[in-house]
Amino acid sequence: MARTVTKMAATASNPVPEHNWPRPDEPVRHKPTRDELLGFYRDMLLIRRFEERAGQLYGMGMIGGFCHLYIGQEAVVVGIQAALDKTDSVITGYRDHGHMLAAGIPANAVMAELTGRQAGISKGKGGSMHMFSVEHGFYGGHGIVAAQVPLGTGLAFAHKYRGDGGIAVTYFGDGASNQGQVYESFNMAELWKLPVIFVIENNQYAMGTSVNRSSAEDLLYRRGESFRVPGLQVDGMDVLAVRGAAQTAVEWVRAGKGPLLLELKTYRYRGHSMSDPAKYRSREEVQAMREKSDPIEQAKREIIEAGFADEVALKAIDKEVRDIVTAAADFAESSPEPEASELYTDVLVGTY
Repeated sequence: MARTVTKMAATASNPVPEHNWPRPDEPVRHKPTRDELLGFYRDMLLIRRFEERAGQLYGMGMIGGFCHLYIGQEAVVVGIQAALDKTDSVITGYRDHGHMLAAGIPANAVMAELTGRQAGISKGKGGSMHMFSVEHGFYGGHGIVAAQVPLGTGLAFAHKYRGDGGIAVTYFGDGASNQGQVYESFNMAELWKLPVIFVIENNQYAMGTSVNRSSAEDLLYRRGESFRVPGLQVDGMDVLAVRGAAQTAVEWVRAGKGPLLLELKTYRYRGHSMSDPAKYRSREEVQAMREKSDPIEQAKREIIEAGFADEVALKAIDKEVRDIVTAAADFAESSPEPEASELYTDVLVGTY
């Protein structure tokens, strides 16, 4: 059931027109079944262990170029992905490894892509920032800040044009939220009532500057208000809060009510990329977040308190995940690099 926000009536000193804009009710934290919560725990753990290994491989020189790890933000993509259907589309920025794993893309194919191997999901030509799998509804990580936002809006337009019932989930960060193309996308999405969920992963530091220092309006869920795009702020370190908000957003957008903006307050434990020493924040701050708000530890506590599993069972899940990641790293290391002829494949040539 939607609630209505009434704006202040216009006066001589306050020429603001009166509007009645519908918006969804505040989300309710998801109440999971045993299998759901254990699944969320395993999926977040897979992303965490995968990213830890990717960091190790980068240090060994097996991964080149840029590499942005998702450690700390796992609850965002796991909670949202759980609410989506196979007909839906997902697109994100360059911190994309976790999104691909959550979309069901095998760890072997993702790790092989990171190491530039022929067996990678993009034949070793995309690397860390530019992986795609249309088969899994994943339309890429994108290296240009905020470039994915108009592309995600275009995916939503395609869903509406085809009438396939799908929606587009478009992820971007707090730094990207200051880019002009984001607001062009908001405007078009609301004008045409496109089925798109804009997800701001607010990890609070963008590339290295606190959101409070770089954004005049740091309540990012309000960024769509001037375009009549309603927004919700969510605890992005709580997978069940994310799952509940995702359900609210999916129902709103799939019902044809137009776009919705979700601001997920999250936190990355590592630097912006592997080359970032993250000196703009203290070790004590990062450690405090790990101790108080870690999404995996929070899920673990809930599992044990609910009696869904004990420490022994959870250690078994961790071992299973570690084995998957180890196998993925071994697979990547033993896979051949692309043939030189691959430089000439998958190249689009336009004529004018």
